[in-house]
Amino acid sequence: MRLGYLLIFWTCFECSHCQLLVDLFRDLETSLLNTRIPDTTEFLPEYDFIIVGAGSAGCVLANRLSEISSAQVLLLEAGDQETFISDVPLTAALTQTTRYNWGYKADATPNACQGLRNGVCNWPKGRGIGGTSLINFMLYTRGHRRDYDGWAAANNSGWSYAEVLPYFKKSERIGIPELYRSPYHGRNGPLDVQYTDYKSRQLKAFLKSSRELGYEITDTNGEQLMGFARAQATIRQGRRCSTSKAFIQPVLHRRNLHISMKSWVTKLLIDPRTKMAIGVEFTKQRQRFVVRASKEVILSAGAIASPQLLMLSGVGPRAHLQEHKIPVIQDLSVGYNLQDHITLNGLTFMVNDSTVNDARLLNPQDIFSYLFAGQGPYTIPGGAEAFAFVRTPSSSFAKDYADMELVLGAGSLSGDRFGTLRDLLGIPDQFYHKMYSDIQDKNTFGLVPVLLRPKSTGRISLRSRNPFHWPRMEPNFMQHPDDVRAMIEGIEMILQLSSTKSMRKIGTRFHSRSFPGCEHLIFASHDYWRCCLRLYGSSLQHQSGTCKMGPSTDATAVVDPELRVHGIQHLRVADASIMPHVPAGHTNAIVIMIAEKAADMIKNAWRMKIAPLEK
Repeated sequence: MRLGYLLIFWTCFECSHCQLLVDLFRDLETSLLNTRIPDTTEFLPEYDFIIVGAGSAGCVLANRLSEISSAQVLLLEAGDQETFISDVPLTAALTQTTRYNWGYKADATPNACQGLRNGVCNWPKGRGIGGTSLINFMLYTRGHRRDYDGWAAANNSGWSYAEVLPYFKKSERIGIPELYRSPYHGRNGPLDVQYTDYKSRQLKAFLKSSRELGYEITDTNGEQLMGFARAQATIRQGRRCSTSKAFIQPVLHRRNLHISMKSWVTKLLIDPRTKMAIGVEFTKQRQRFVVRASKEVILSAGAIASPQLLMLSGVGPRAHLQEHKIPVIQDLSVGYNLQDHITLNGLTFMVNDSTVNDARLLNPQDIFSYLFAGQGPYTIPGGAEAFAFVRTPSSSFAKDYADMELVLGAGSLSGDRFGTLRDLLGIPDQFYHKMYSDIQDKNTFGLVPVLLRPKSTGRISLRSRNPFHWPRMEPNFMQHPDDVRAMIEGIEMILQLSSTKSMRKIGTRFHSRSFPGCEHLIFASHDYWRCCLRLYGSSLQHQSGTCKMGPSTDATAVVDPELRVHGIQHLRVADASIMPHVPAGHTNAIVIMIAEKAADMIKNAWRMKIAPLEK
């Protein structure tokens, strides 16, 4: 049972010493099961490849590059290894209360998050072997084919949908029988993608309502994105399948792969004369280390830390680096083009059937079903049962392009008695009690709108030249009026969906209480929803675009289509930061694809053997 009963017991009670329990359980689990990742403490003076960051991209790169037995690979990660604490899909929010989360908080922004705790957005980002795949909600979606064709049309050769699809398939092991023969899915990859076995009545009603609204039930990772679907997720037999489980655990025996945890990279070493990356500097156990790379340094620290490290190392906007007295090696638009998917939490619906809430976590039948069979509501990825990819009525995008996602929750914010979800989202306790204190015992579910193609962009910049300080994170959410318009129309589509015959059959009714701070406005008017978005609109944690990919003729580009940093030799970036435009999908699957493709680019550049791709 992998000590799973301890985790479920823990989720049911508030705990002021949660991190101590994480450390205790990690040490106990790894000792009993012999799953400890060997931690490198003595380093070679030189490696062929140094990978900075063992997140979703870094784990893939470490696996693929260490396939070359003659190549010495060093993977550096600031966090530790995962434990069963992160295994339970339903309690994904719980993991984000531990040191597996960097705990970033964005700067205040005028059009979102104003009513959240301290008036800012929480930006959870994974810290550990597996990165954000340790704490995310595990939803596996790739976006629309037009996203990648758009990348290619912007002179990023090799990035069209037809060219990236084989890399999605390469990593995937689809566990959904009806999709085994699909030309859009892989069967032999290391990353499990499955449905949860649990199906609520509201899931069935949600899917049936699709036809009333003019949509089909579809495989959103297949021929078309548009439509309604059950949630495909990175789960394996009812438990989270992180990139650590998929890509690192199976290759720990490789002697040419060295993994160093609790290693905080403070600088990329770049020769200012030759403009060539030659190694990295990092701290571990209060010691400073310098390790050199004979071939390449690959930066996979994510959309926040990758631009920060580049700027600390002298690669970034000239004026900004000079402001912090950092010698400029290469003047590039690092940190700009920050994009994210926007959402609004708190839309709650009552229903005449059992739903998932904190009280139900104590149900012995569900607990034992999960522990002994990997089944039941505990397998729901982050509580999300299904989603609809839809087009808002006033969208200017192509007719087949979904600009809005509607996510069906198995429960709602009203069931968050223990406060875990509130802590994750930054929802104030006053909001929770005013909105839900009288419906805590009722069966409810949530519907969440997600803006898929934001037009607003933000920026990551340095707060100081101290590598241990967080950078400045300016979201600029909903600065563009089209983003606000689309979100309002998405909310109205949710209300329309909730009123379909299929949803009314199960007694669905909207909890139509005004959000605190917006009571003075006519309920459900456009002004009312604008107020709700300004106070409680937030992030789906898909930050991307801050080291934009583009040709040398693009003044806003940081890396070229081979992911090489413009003007710097032997330095690449491979993570969410390289996306020119964030696709209409959950970014974890996309980042894994980017890393798979980057690994082949690197092998090809150094004339190393590349495994043939399944077409």
